Amino acid sequence: MKTKMKLMAALKIWVVIYPSITLFLYLLGKSSLEFPLYLKTLFLTLILVPWVVFIGVPFVDFIMRQLLIEIDKK
Repeated sequence: MKTKMKLMAALKIWVVIYPSITLFLYLLGKSSLEFPLYLKTLFLTLILVPWVVFIGVPFVDFIMRQLLIEIDKK
């Protein structure tokens, strides 16, 4: 995999994971303070990894393809 492709993949993942983690932690709020860190991390990754792999990144790919199609038309 070329460096440019790796950078694009990393950017796509970051664009999905950062807001997802932020929203998830916001929604959990103070209720998650009762659990140890390892359980919070486990719960967070059990939900967010499938979200990123199956929904988030494919959605970002779709949006990028649509933008590229629009740019090519001009």
